[in-house]
Amino acid sequence: MRKRILTYFIVTLAAAITATTVIMTLLTYNMFEKRVTDDLSVDAKVISALMESEDAPQVIAEVQGALRVTIVAQDGTVLYDNRTDAAQMESHLDRPEIVQALKEGEGRDVRRSETLERSTFYYAMRLEDGRVLRAAKEASSIWSVYMKAVPLILLMMALMMGLCAGIADAMTRRVVEPIRRMTEETGGNGGENREEVYPELQPLLSRIHSQHEEIIRSANMRVEFTANVSHELKTPLTSITGYAELIESGMAEGDMIKRFAGEIHKSASRLLTLINDIIRLSQMDAEKNEIEREMVDPAMVAENVAEQLRMSAQKHGVKLNVDAKPCLISADRRMIEELIYNLCDNAIRYNVRAGSVRLTVRPVKEHVLILVQDTGIGISREHQERVFERFYRVDKSRSKATGGTGLGLAIVKHIAAKHNAKITMKSELGSGTTIMVRFERVG
Repeated sequence: MRKRILTYFIVTLAAAITATTVIMTLLTYNMFEKRVTDDLSVDAKVISALMESEDAPQVIAEVQGALRVTIVAQDGTVLYDNRTDAAQMESHLDRPEIVQALKEGEGRDVRRSETLERSTFYYAMRLEDGRVLRAAKEASSIWSVYMKAVPLILLMMALMMGLCAGIADAMTRRVVEPIRRMTEETGGNGGENREEVYPELQPLLSRIHSQHEEIIRSANMRVEFTANVSHELKTPLTSITGYAELIESGMAEGDMIKRFAGEIHKSASRLLTLINDIIRLSQMDAEKNEIEREMVDPAMVAENVAEQLRMSAQKHGVKLNVDAKPCLISADRRMIEELIYNLCDNAIRYNVRAGSVRLTVRPVKEHVLILVQDTGIGISREHQERVFERFYRVDKSRSKATGGTGLGLAIVKHIAAKHNAKITMKSELGSGTTIMVRFERVG
């Protein structure tokens, strides 16, 4: 990065110096041209004023070495030239300065030689009798002036570029140093010297640090998740293995075989449920942010879920009520069904005997609210923030007794995040729990 910045800086500097040199040369030469032409106009006016005097031959003789003086008739015939025999000169009626002088009273022109070594400056003025007086002077062309100055220009450019390269290197080091230090800090102590970093980089630095912390947190969660999965899978597998060994060894007879088979079936069912939840969470983690949306009526989904959970509710001695009003949200139908199912399943499992669960779907202004209220054991305040974590259980012994996997609310949180929905919870220990999920309404 440092080399690239330095290279760009030097190239830009060289281009700027070259452009400045060319522009200054052009401006200087233009000023030189104007000065020469202005001097010629003064000389021509002086000569025209003295032409009728007795000193005219002497004046023209004095300027002969410096100026070329030509007098042209109205028809373009050269009447006099102090450098060449006028009789041998061709008509000057096509000369730009002569044409302009005959038309406007005075004319100017600069003609450069083919070799680009010399330029001739012309100034012509119309006299009172209609003739045209022209004064001319040779001078170095712009290219000649420029080429003569090239060695000095190159020397100055080399010195300036050397000096500026040193300054650019020092500035580049100063520019890059805080970025380099910031890069080192992102992997270290969290950037204790942030005040030394450019203010413009502070948002980027904060973003990098937050992402760094999030990656670490995610890695820790994955490690914890792996450990929890191993533990959760080990428990039902140990139970299945133990009961199967008892049956295989012949230690179980009669009714004991039936009871052990029932325990094996229960553990296997729990294991299958756990595996399905783990697979589902893994699929959600692997899915892209975009989900397949369609117009979904959560009220209809709620009715279907309630029918699926009727038997489970009866088994746990819980009454399940549904109060759903038709409305529309843009969502993944299967995910909405999973969300409602897991919320209601949790409310049934962690309820009290003869308790109740109320599932409500209500459109409220621009939102759709899905509420699941239960009369269960409730959740204490210190546990409420963590119940949506994977495998987190408030009462581990009760969770295993009810067959819970500890992943239901984690799936709910994941689905809500995919749909940009907001989850809120209200609960008191011994007084039940209410969980509300708020979606954007589309109809």
